[in-house]
Amino acid sequence: MADRTSLTRRALLGGIGSLGALGLAGCAAAARPQVAAPPAPASGAMPGMDHGGTTTNLGNMLQGDVDPAANGFDPMAMLTDFDYGTVSTLPSGQTLREYTVYAADKVIEIAPGISFPAWTYNGRVPGPTIRCTEGDRVRVTFTNGSTHPHSIHFHGFHAAEMDGVTPVAPGEQTVYEFDAAPFGLHVYHCHVPPFMRHIHKGLYGTFIIDPKTPRPPARELIMVMNAFDTNFDGANEIYAVNSVGFHFTKHPIPLKVGELVRIYLSNFTEFDPINSFHLHANLFNVYRTGTGLEPSEFTDVITMGQAERHILEFTYDRPGQFMFHAHQSEFNGLGWMGIFEVTEDGVASAPFETAARLGICQLT
Repeated sequence: MADRTSLTRRALLGGIGSLGALGLAGCAAAARPQVAAPPAPASGAMPGMDHGGTTTNLGNMLQGDVDPAANGFDPMAMLTDFDYGTVSTLPSGQTLREYTVYAADKVIEIAPGISFPAWTYNGRVPGPTIRCTEGDRVRVTFTNGSTHPHSIHFHGFHAAEMDGVTPVAPGEQTVYEFDAAPFGLHVYHCHVPPFMRHIHKGLYGTFIIDPKTPRPPARELIMVMNAFDTNFDGANEIYAVNSVGFHFTKHPIPLKVGELVRIYLSNFTEFDPINSFHLHANLFNVYRTGTGLEPSEFTDVITMGQAERHILEFTYDRPGQFMFHAHQSEFNGLGWMGIFEVTEDGVASAPFETAARLGICQLT
């Protein structure tokens, strides 16, 4: 069997150092619209692994781009993709929101030329962002189209029989139903053993319960910090927000001067005990778990364990390109880095231009 450990975190980090010569020329190459095809794996290898060395894959990761249409999801679109369900009114007058979620095995591309055999909810990692208002009746019909038993465990209040700890066999279906409470930023994930494998492979998502009196209007963004162990050695090789490494350095997130920004931030990084979010040239208010309406702290770094989540709010008062990233330096060297591009009209530059100006693609 071919060696399945060549694409390791240590080797990738070493490859980043060796790619300093790419510099801004690498960024310019990245602006080409063609998407680099993943290298053909050796026999017995994971898709996307380069067993002739790591430089080819890392070069693609820095220079290429991931096609959202081929991948089946777009990290930028995920930022604002809220699923409010199919809405109706029960005889009692209570709002009913119905959602359909299915599990499926799917190979996804987590960086140009690097693929991962994921387990997905609705064909994406993370799964759909389920959103409702406190007091709504939530009804989720879950179908397991995977080759493994799976389930959905929601954080928040519900009856024991709705807790999602009972495996749903392949080809089977179940319904989770409960009243949404308490308001806040919650998450959901598979709860079938081994939990480590089911979560790491991609079965998780964001669950927002809004307060009955809405929060102030804001530019709202969903960010899920995650990572991928591509060779299954218990150490991650790629780190990201919304699953594609370096996506938001190549495609800056547009913000408008003076607007309130609200990030629904959660952490589903496996194999590392913590992850973090750091904002450049600014500080943010933290609403821990989103269950309060007053901030608990004002800071520029928040550190989180797995399944921990917080709402962050901030405003930029001047235009510019501002980084955000993990403050574990190794993580941002392997994909967990992005840019907010703040302008008067809220329109960002063309993809790759900001990264090139800031020299991010050099990563040395």
